[in-house]
Amino acid sequence: MLKTGQKAPDFNLLDEKGESVTLNDFRNQKVILYFYPKDDTPGCTTQACSYRDHFDEFVKRGYQIVGISKDDVKSHQKFLTKYGLNFTLLSDPDTTVIQAYDCWKEKSLYGKKYMGTARTTFVLDAEQTILKVFENVDPKGDVQQVLAFIDSL
Repeated sequence: MLKTGQKAPDFNLLDEKGESVTLNDFRNQKVILYFYPKDDTPGCTTQACSYRDHFDEFVKRGYQIVGISKDDVKSHQKFLTKYGLNFTLLSDPDTTVIQAYDCWKEKSLYGKKYMGTARTTFVLDAEQTILKVFENVDPKGDVQQVLAFIDSL
């Protein structure tokens, strides 16, 4: 797992518009980078809508919000439109970036084991250094814990 104080790995992924986005595009901006399992599922929708509803609070504190999942661009477009999401979603269908951030983990559902994205949130400073990693995130409490951490800086 990446740790506090490390440089966040750069990436090049497509956003919901099909445009290429790199972490470097956010140079000199603070970023909340959150990894989530799947568009339009209950937990992921709760988490995304919470970021949407608190978007202005993050902007006031100087943060951009970026969500990453293995869903494709078309899925991200539908998800953004359906819930009026107001931040960037990036598509990582090959899980290259998800794995680089060590968020590709063995999971278990009804006793069946499978590989999937572990819900994880990274707080990055303007130099793309990791300030905090929140693992095994509760979708209902993610935004509040991230805002509390930012306010403690």
